[in-house]
Amino acid sequence: MIRFAVIILLVAVCDQLSKLWILDTFALHDSLIIIPGFFNLTFLRNTGAAFGLFSGHPVWWRQTFFITIALVALVVLFVMQRKLGRQNSWYTTSLALIAGGALGNLIDRIIYGSVVDFLEFYIGKYHWPAFNVADSAITVGVGVFLLTQFTEDARAKKANN
Repeated sequence: MIRFAVIILLVAVCDQLSKLWILDTFALHDSLIIIPGFFNLTFLRNTGAAFGLFSGHPVWWRQTFFITIALVALVVLFVMQRKLGRQNSWYTTSLALIAGGALGNLIDRIIYGSVVDFLEFYIGKYHWPAFNVADSAITVGVGVFLLTQFTEDARAKKANN
């Protein structure tokens, strides 16, 4: 559980520090080209979920919905950690990355009423929606979880044969 807590805190702190830097350095919609034609730092606020989902709903509804979902997700992740973390340490890492990302974005929703996004990747006119460190941790965490699940399933099948 110590490793789980440390990873969660590291992700949430890195996420919040990066967002504080963006908030202190950029005005809303300001952009800094890092790699021309591929990557910018662009300060945006996401009032919805992934890809702006639910951004058109009333503020009170969005806040209640997203905060509730994040809190439920954190509880589920802690329960999963207690069960799966003993089986394989990669489960601990993956679930902690997801929980740290969820916590980082939850802090934004509570403090700002929206999530601070700033990592913008694109090729020509094709843009991936801006995201942040918390979103990256969640994505990597899900990938590690799925890979761990796949290898655990393969290991179990091999043991049964």
